[in-house]
Amino acid sequence: MLPISFEIYPPKNDDQRAQLDRTLEKLKAYQPQFISCTYGAGGSTREHTAETVQLLGSKHGLEGVPHLTCIGSTRQEIIQLLTHYQQQGVRRIIALRGDMPSGMLDPGELRHASDLVTLIRESFGQHFHIEVAAYPETHPQARDALADIENFRRKVDAGADSAITQYFYNADAYFRFVDDVRARGVEVPVVPGIMPISNFSQLQRFSESCGAEIPRWVVQRMRAFGDDSGAIREFAADLVAALCQRLIHGGVPGLHFYTLNLARPVGNILKRLQ
Repeated sequence: MLPISFEIYPPKNDDQRAQLDRTLEKLKAYQPQFISCTYGAGGSTREHTAETVQLLGSKHGLEGVPHLTCIGSTRQEIIQLLTHYQQQGVRRIIALRGDMPSGMLDPGELRHASDLVTLIRESFGQHFHIEVAAYPETHPQARDALADIENFRRKVDAGADSAITQYFYNADAYFRFVDDVRARGVEVPVVPGIMPISNFSQLQRFSESCGAEIPRWVVQRMRAFGDDSGAIREFAADLVAALCQRLIHGGVPGLHFYTLNLARPVGNILKRLQ
């Protein structure tokens, strides 16, 4: 059975916690390998992330995997947080550079994800399985595609065990990226990140900022549906399920779903794959 995993964001109030609990009860049925929990820009949701990771295990019996960013944090702050996770029994970390929060001028002592990976390995040895990010369609701040691939290789050379990609809707971009990194001697598993489509206008805005391309024909088809929410939901599930099926046939090591704390869009896709 192909491993699958899910990403959630930490709830900040009682209503969001109740919503997440309902979502997790439904997602558990798919027996995920783990659930990752995001971490706000500059560590702005640090406490919420740590609390959510703990609850994933104690309340839901799921492996919680915290995201950890280094921008805006000191080495000591990061080590203290990782020590807390180690004591909590966490064995997997998603190590990211992170975004500079608005108004922050000092990026901190660690400027790159590869620096964070190095710090984790130097301080904790092999205790943590370290996941890093990969960008099949190139990180929006990278000089060019080849520079971005070299940056990915530096993270692996620093000690990363595996990677999860930014979401995409073009399978060829993923397969080409994997071919390119394999040609440079990088052999770690690269798990494709999958974004279900629920709010399409919101997805368009986010995709413009993060460098994920939505094919023109998909945009035009969505426009053609107008306000027909049922048709949009069915088309979106068919589209992403077909993408997943092609990736599976291409031999991917797993699938990682960005849930946005919603179970239905992911469930619609996984039912088609089953």
